Amino acid sequence: MAWFKSPAAVLTVVLAWTFAAWGYLFYQRGQMVSEPMSAMWMPPSELSAWHFIDFALVYFMWAVMMAAMMLPSAIPMILAFARVCRQRNKTPHSLTYLFISAYLAIWLLFSAVLTLLQWQMHGLAWLSPMMDSQNSTVAAGILFLAGFYQFMPMKNACLTHCKTPMGFLLNEWQEGASGTLMMGLKHGAHCVGCCWAQMLVMFVVGVMNLLGMALITLLVIAEKSMPLESRFICRIVGVAFLLWGALLLMA
Repeated sequence: MAWFKSPAAVLTVVLAWTFAAWGYLFYQRGQMVSEPMSAMWMPPSELSAWHFIDFALVYFMWAVMMAAMMLPSAIPMILAFARVCRQRNKTPHSLTYLFISAYLAIWLLFSAVLTLLQWQMHGLAWLSPMMDSQNSTVAAGILFLAGFYQFMPMKNACLTHCKTPMGFLLNEWQEGASGTLMMGLKHGAHCVGCCWAQMLVMFVVGVMNLLGMALITLLVIAEKSMPLESRFICRIVGVAFLLWGALLLMA
């Protein structure tokens, strides 16, 4: 029973959640590719044609996507929290899962924002029924937004926070379940502040583009784990987004 309360058990659970989320996304993409258009659910093109089920399906897709893409990058923070919590508390496993849940809650809230954005993009014919970009000017604008944000002080501050798990825990530690909840929410807020613009790039590459999801996930992990100064990493990625946007406009 002791193993189930260890950081190794926490890592196993997080990886299981991550693989389950990716498995669902692969299944959904397979359904989109294999099913005939007449039998496939697609987001309505008219804003007024959206019903509760349409919003629910799109939101669930984004929520699973955010969990699949962001949980791997949060593993260093989660394991650091579990180790510190184990040293200070007799029930570290329950507090660690509360921390993870609070972290994910912020991304679930952000998923609602992405759902509303997608609703508007379908209404403006910026996205196809298959959720692919069909307006190169808008796609370039998203890339410019993501690129310029990489140079903003807020991006650098949030990335610096995400790159130093022990620094966050030393400065923000609060005891008990309520303290754990606040720490998880705060870390999630910093993480959204770091990566929200990169998530918008999914509207450029295609909302259900699995390769695009994987590459953005790797980018987020690299930003948080590379042993380089945060400002330097931000500028490299920013230049790449700006060049990509320029190429789209010239194509």
